[in-house]
Amino acid sequence: MRKRKGMSRLSQTTYIKNAVIFTENDEPQKGCLLIEDSLIKAVHTEEQPPPDAAVIDAGGLNLIPGFIDGHIHGAAGADVMDATEQALDTMAGVLPREGTTSFLATTITQSPEQTSQALENVSHYTSKQGRAEMLGVHLEGPFIDTSKKGAQPEAYIMEPSINQFDEWQTLSGNRIKTITMAPEHDTTGEFISYLANSGVNVSAGHTAAGFDAIKQAVSHGLRQMTHLCNAMNGIHHRDIGAVGAAFQLETLRAELIADGIHVSPEMLELIYYNVGSDRLILITDAMRAKCLQPGGYELGGQPVQVTEDRAELENGSLAGSILKMIEGARQMLQLPETSISSIVTMASENPAKQLNVFDRKGSIEPGKDADLLLVDDNLQIHYTICRGDIAD
Repeated sequence: MRKRKGMSRLSQTTYIKNAVIFTENDEPQKGCLLIEDSLIKAVHTEEQPPPDAAVIDAGGLNLIPGFIDGHIHGAAGADVMDATEQALDTMAGVLPREGTTSFLATTITQSPEQTSQALENVSHYTSKQGRAEMLGVHLEGPFIDTSKKGAQPEAYIMEPSINQFDEWQTLSGNRIKTITMAPEHDTTGEFISYLANSGVNVSAGHTAAGFDAIKQAVSHGLRQMTHLCNAMNGIHHRDIGAVGAAFQLETLRAELIADGIHVSPEMLELIYYNVGSDRLILITDAMRAKCLQPGGYELGGQPVQVTEDRAELENGSLAGSILKMIEGARQMLQLPETSISSIVTMASENPAKQLNVFDRKGSIEPGKDADLLLVDDNLQIHYTICRGDIAD
């Protein structure tokens, strides 16, 4: 990422000129943008900057909304389950380098005590200027299916419990925004309905559910699929499974790890063709080894071996990823009929809408947070701006 020397914080008023601006539902057009404090004040086709404004000449670069990673466990040696302010600070500090300006701190199935510590830590955490904003928590597990556990430790998997969820939600300061669970373990739909009615984004993952079970769960409030294709049933000619449900049920959005490893490039193209940018959400599912050298690490208390391109448990199961959001975006940009506009939809707009923060995130509009990226046509990042400040 390139930026002007000595510029780590913008003035209260900032003017970006000569940018190709990507606004929602409009064709990109060259123009300028005004930031006051941490918010987008105005978007213009052409206007003189205020006399007191710091000016950034974009030189024809693309100005797009910052990315939102709704599923990330860790990075740069830190993990949400470390349950420390320093761990969240480390993640928030490094993520803007890959274009991520906000994220959900994602837990993994662990003992109730460890999960409680991580959630209590989140409740006390305040996002800092110039870093990615933590929007809340993605509770991945423990209400999942053992046959599809993936890298989730089996010893702590449990049946859905409203009481347990309520305890954790209280500890988190009501910051649990998404939960990954196996809907076939909620046969009455009581658990899913309770969560959906309380405003939690319910996502099916680490699940053995077939198509009918997913469809039934949708009627109770299921809204999303967790890391599509991974830790779920694929398409079979007599039951199109959870993956087929994402193809067929238009009320569902689906997370996607676009590293070409969790999902092959050919399958990425098939998914894009059948689900489309309007319902896909790019994520990383990254663990603490992201941004570090290959070697031995851990996830959920389990040893993980990290190579140049992947993280695996001793049994060969993928253990999250070391993917950066911008790399996943570039992978998707290689597919036929994709564009920077469709990347913005999948990496910015859709997650903001799914998490009910589209009133302040996910698109370039006056009044929204100044979470912005200046990128070239190949998605090389030149500037990342987090709530009005240039990130280091």
